[in-house]
Amino acid sequence: MDPEYVHDRMTETGVMLGKFRLGQSLTKAMFRFSHPALEQTVAGIKFNNPIGLAAGFDKNGLLTQILPAVGFGFEEIGSATGEPCSGNLGKRLWRLKDSQSLLVYYGLKNDGCEVIANRLENLAYDFPIGISLAKTNNRETVDESKGIADYLKAYLTFSKQNIGDYFTLNISCPNTFGGEPFTEPNRLDRLLAAIRENDLHTRKPIFLKLPAELHFNLVDEIIELAVKYRLAGFICTNLAKNRANPKIKDQNFPAVGGMSGKVVQELSDNLISYIYKKCGQEFVIIGCGGIFTADDAYKKIKKGATLLQMITGMVFEGPQVVSEINWGLVKLLQKDGYTHISKAIGTGIL
Repeated sequence: MDPEYVHDRMTETGVMLGKFRLGQSLTKAMFRFSHPALEQTVAGIKFNNPIGLAAGFDKNGLLTQILPAVGFGFEEIGSATGEPCSGNLGKRLWRLKDSQSLLVYYGLKNDGCEVIANRLENLAYDFPIGISLAKTNNRETVDESKGIADYLKAYLTFSKQNIGDYFTLNISCPNTFGGEPFTEPNRLDRLLAAIRENDLHTRKPIFLKLPAELHFNLVDEIIELAVKYRLAGFICTNLAKNRANPKIKDQNFPAVGGMSGKVVQELSDNLISYIYKKCGQEFVIIGCGGIFTADDAYKKIKKGATLLQMITGMVFEGPQVVSEINWGLVKLLQKDGYTHISKAIGTGIL
């Protein structure tokens, strides 16, 4: 079946289950696992477990009432943009089965910051909510000043309404007009300056979502900007684009889009360990890419990730995998003699 069709039908099912206490309770009874060893307070936010749903799945904030029952410790909504965005035309999602990856070409499809904020404003949440922000995918925002204004509109829309526990600036979507201009340090400096100059409503944690294939020299410059603007940390990483990646096992797939899952796993792990070696615990690292099992998750934690995000592993393995990973993490911690997940962070760095 077409993967985007399946995604939309599963979203509808999740919305229906989340509307009613019975649906929430039944889902929780079937899926949710909890353990005190997995509970953390990170950047002032309480997380019941480290496994979050990455941005890109719940683009419009429709699943906030059911995902805690599935077992997630948090979720990131979006990416939300300044204006509504229909995304790229044509087919936008493929399964690369041999590579255990998704090829994604949505192009930031979402209802826009105002509609999403109004949808979320009066809801109660059983777990932390992150808001991923990006600039609208159109020709107009290729202009730097208009792109910054678009990010700023989305940021202020949510912050004025006090929606979300943290924000992520998605500077790394590979499927938009103008590419990834704000991975260039001077442009990123101007974007962060605009955010901080207008941040009069709240000082919630801000993360940067980094590209998978960013040269480490640029990473160093971005880290300097993160210090300058007092950012909370980094999400490592977004989708991979390089078709020469040796983890790609499938043949004859489209040249557009970025790849998730096992194709990006090693790139994500390497960036996590690089930033942790360089910065230690100065920044919170959220590991994202290729998490299918507890071993995958634990590897990222030992490389320096405090929190984790996933989508593709759940798509391939099913929703029960979230709590399977959390259960497995407890067993791995116990095997290594750790009483709490915080004790394991960064222990795999030599």
